[in-house]
Amino acid sequence: MKEIRFHGRGGQGAVMASELLVQALVREGNYGQSIPAYGFERRGAPLQAFVKLDHKPIRERVQVYRPDGIIVLDESLLAQIPVYEGLKHDSFAVLNSRKQPNFESAPQELQLMATVDANRIALEIFKAPITNTILLGAFSAATGLVGLDSLKEVVTEFFPKKIVDQNLQAVERGFKEVSVKSRQQVFRKAE
Repeated sequence: MKEIRFHGRGGQGAVMASELLVQALVREGNYGQSIPAYGFERRGAPLQAFVKLDHKPIRERVQVYRPDGIIVLDESLLAQIPVYEGLKHDSFAVLNSRKQPNFESAPQELQLMATVDANRIALEIFKAPITNTILLGAFSAATGLVGLDSLKEVVTEFFPKKIVDQNLQAVERGFKEVSVKSRQQVFRKAE
């Protein structure tokens, strides 16, 4: 089983992103769970959401304490909360950041780091810092755990017609503009 922890702020769509990811995983024949953890339940407050995926049914529905990877929707959280806490060995991180992937301040468990300037992309597409679908595209490109086409299908079905095209563009740009680096080599640079 793979377990993923989302870090975001209330109103950024981390919970929605976790639900979209699970729907895309299920579409590909996997089993999945999305588990929100709201904390203070107010706009702007840090929150977490969890995704579990497997090729067999998942019976246990509990919070993720030892994730295989993290997705961080808000770069400011990197300095405010311990987003890397509990990472398993050979884990990954998909980060909303203007910076290129850098392992200097990352724990040794982290083996793959992906960054995408989701704020810039979101402002260009939505005119607001809505980064969730951009990070899903980046996650797809960085990990290969879910296909871009599955994400696009779910976005098309989930969002109201008036914002489907924007979110499809966001997923695709996240996929294309992510920079991915492993501790061993650079896999892909931003275009």
